[in-house]
Formats: sequence, C-alpha cells, structure tokens
Amino acid sequence: MPRVYNFSAGPSCLPEEVLKECAQEMLDCNGTGQSVMEMSHRSAAFEPIIAHAEQQVRKLMNVPDNYKVLFLQGGGSTQFAMVAQNLAIHSGKAAYIQTGVWAKKAAAEAKKLGVQVDIIASSEDKNYSYIPRVEKIAGGYDYAYICFNNTIMGTHYEYIPDTGSIPLVADISSCVLSEELDVSKFGLLFAGAQKNLAPAGVTLVIIREDLITETPRAGTPTMMCYKTHADNGSMYNTPPCYTIYVLGKVLDWIERNGGAAGMHRRNVEKAKLLYGYLDSSEFYHATAEAGSRSLMNVTFLTKYSDGAKDEAGLAKEKAVNAQFVKQAEAAGLVNLKGHRLVGGMRASIYNAMPIEGVKALVEFMKQFAAENA
Repeated sequence: MPRVYNFSAGPSCLPEEVLKECAQEMLDCNGTGQSVMEMSHRSAAFEPIIAHAEQQVRKLMNVPDNYKVLFLQGGGSTQFAMVAQNLAIHSGKAAYIQTGVWAKKAAAEAKKLGVQVDIIASSEDKNYSYIPRVEKIAGGYDYAYICFNNTIMGTHYEYIPDTGSIPLVADISSCVLSEELDVSKFGLLFAGAQKNLAPAGVTLVIIREDLITETPRAGTPTMMCYKTHADNGSMYNTPPCYTIYVLGKVLDWIERNGGAAGMHRRNVEKAKLLYGYLDSSEFYHATAEAGSRSLMNVTFLTKYSDGAKDEAGLAKEKAVNAQFVKQAEAAGLVNLKGHRLVGGMRASIYNAMPIEGVKALVEFMKQFAAENA
C-alpha cells in the first residue's frame, strides 16, 4: 500500500528519509551488531547517540550555555506538575495565560499542588479562537506560563510576552523547531516529541540553570525534580533510548533542510496555501482568527456549522463532517477529524508534512465542496 498523507495532531508524520535510515539500522546501529532498542543506556554504544541529540538541540535552537537540555518522560502533561513543583517555591504564585485546553489543564495541575494560580488573560470567551495580547507581565510571580501553539484550537502566539525578571515557561510541544525562537527569553521550554521531533516517548526540556533548585516544593518525588535529571545527564533511570535516537535523526534532517529558518519558510508556504483556500471558500472557513493562526494545526468547519444549531442542523453538520473524513481517508488523506471541542476538521501540517500533501488536501477539499455545496 502506498504511504498516505498523515494529518494527525500527534503522534504525527515523520520525515520519510528518517524512517528509512532507522529501518536500515534496525538490526545494526553504527556497527554495533545490535539495535538501539537493545542497547544499555549506560553503554559506550549509546553514549554518542544521546550526546549527539543534545548537541543538535543546542545547535539548532541556539541554546545558551547557561541552560540545561534534558530528555525526560511523561509527556507535556507531566511537565504541568514538574513546572509547578520546581518553580513555585518563593511566593507560591504563578501567572497563566489561558488559550486552550492544554494551558487550562496546566493551570489546574498547578492548583492541585497548592500554587496560587492567577489567570491573567483568557480567550475562553470566543472558544479560544484567538491569542489575547498581554505585552507585559508583572507582579510577585514565581513564573508565568503560556502554551505557545494550541493544537486543538489552531492558534499560535505571534509575540513573546515581556515578563521582566519573572521566568517565562512555554509549552512548545506542537511548534518546536517549526520557527526560530529566542531561548534566552524563556526560563523553561518543554516539548513532547510526538509532533515535530520523534515518536511519542521523550519530552525535551530546556531549563535555565538558576531555576534548577535543590529544594523544590515539599513532597516532590525524586523523579519530579529537574535537578535529579540535570545532575545525571538525563539518565537517572533508563531514558527512552530509541526515541532519543530517532530525535537525533530528525534533528539532522532539520539541519539538512535549513534549520529552524528553513522549516519556517517551508511551513509558511504550506499554511498560506491552506489558509488562502479557506479564506476564499464559500464552503469552508478557518476557526482561528487571523493574527493568531497556527502554522502547524489548521482547524476548519464547513458552511453547515453556521446558523441555527437546531437538531436537524447539527445532524447535517455531523453527517457532512463524517463524510469528509471518510472520503479523505479513501483518497489517502488520513486523520483529519477535528477535536470535539471545535468540531469540523483539523489538518496538522508539521515540519515533516511535504507541500505535496497540502496541495493534495486542497484539491480534495475543492472537489468535496463542489459535490456537497
């Protein structure tokens, strides 16, 4: 069966040449006669693999020397707790900008741990279809928190809030290395790998060294302390070795294709094509407001989602959406169903999605609109 175009929000598509490289090395990586899946994480065979992954992160993201690069487990959801446990240790207060499901969950997790969470801005009033503008954050906060790109709602920050001396924490899971980002403006960045970096299983954390504390919040488990992992080179326990190996391969692919700047050019081209069609269409429309739109996750509805939400209208909308997803899959365009909180469709066009995939999607959308208008 030919490969499909995978528009999943995550786990997402990976560069085909990386998959082929991994396949070739499955039984013998670097002449060791073994797969990375079999290697001891403390062996001489694995040591250069994790070192290379860190080196590439530092190079491609221009990570300053006073930041640690960590490879952890538990995904972004575990970081919701780790951030609060390790950073909310002075005033016990944190500022959150609530722009969607993941920022809301992160705030809720911090509250569970006894942190005083101030929601200083929110776009919930319009179902998180935009990013509120907060130019400056001040106050006695231990940290400020944002989710830089919102997979479910299809929104993205076009600016970085000025937090002064307050450490800025950002979840960049769904936009890491899709654009250039000034790491020095953040105290901590984290990203689940399964969007732009690797298969699910490893979480990248970049943290300024002064935020790695000896004394996190009382009761914090050993595994939830950043210092535990920083002091042990991300190998306090067995790390997700194979995922780190693939991550290194993906980073090499990104470097060969122009680095973060090259990815951004590629992503802008794809997004312009898809948003351009949506904005010109009478059958579809994008859900995210212009000026807050994600380059990674494009959410859209059909005309049947407009108007009165009576029972018949909702049934029609649901039927059309299901038909769209089914016919798209038959055409080799998979995982386009939108999240239940937005409805409609969602096309995730991460770094590895080629422009040909977006062109194929737009052509399918035109045909579907003509047949259902």
